[in-house]
Amino acid sequence: MEMKAEFKRKGGGKVKLVVGMTGATGAIFGVRLLEWLKAAGVETHLVVSPWANVTIKHETGYTLKEVEQLATFTYSHKDQAAAISSGSFDTDGMIVAPCSMKSLASIRTGMADNLLTRAADVMLKERKKLVLLTRETPLNQIHLENMLALTKMGTIILPPMPAFYNQPSSLEEMVDHIVFRTLDQFGIRLPEAKRWNGIEKQKGGA
Repeated sequence: MEMKAEFKRKGGGKVKLVVGMTGATGAIFGVRLLEWLKAAGVETHLVVSPWANVTIKHETGYTLKEVEQLATFTYSHKDQAAAISSGSFDTDGMIVAPCSMKSLASIRTGMADNLLTRAADVMLKERKKLVLLTRETPLNQIHLENMLALTKMGTIILPPMPAFYNQPSSLEEMVDHIVFRTLDQFGIRLPEAKRWNGIEKQKGGA
């Protein structure tokens, strides 16, 4: 996974993103996100919840240490004095991948009781981009109302739903499609992403 150029801010300098991983199923989305961000030269600030650590070990072939090595900086979820807990910290936004319904509810209500939810709260108060890869099915009224409330606050709710129009041949391709769509929200448009160009072009027609 190599890229010829790094993604930069419009005024120069590295793009900086906060990445949170919660205990919802779908840890691979957070892992692949970090891998692609590292390849793109994006500075990442990672916070992993205790249950995300459990899910990483259960669902992937990675250890927590290996995941943390993909990030530029890492923080304990208990460290409320970390750099990313302040609105004065310079960042371009935050992605929570995956985002559990518990974390969704905490973010919606402003219950910043750990560094992950505090960092998300900072994004809301500073009017910075916050993208949540919400993982649950089926959804109840509470889940939907929390998503709607956060959407009204400017949050992007991005459930990791697979796309089949690009005819994926592996689970990795399906995961990467979600990661690419997530990065699109920050203007990070990776050349590896397969994009829809109309059904005739997808079939190889004119």
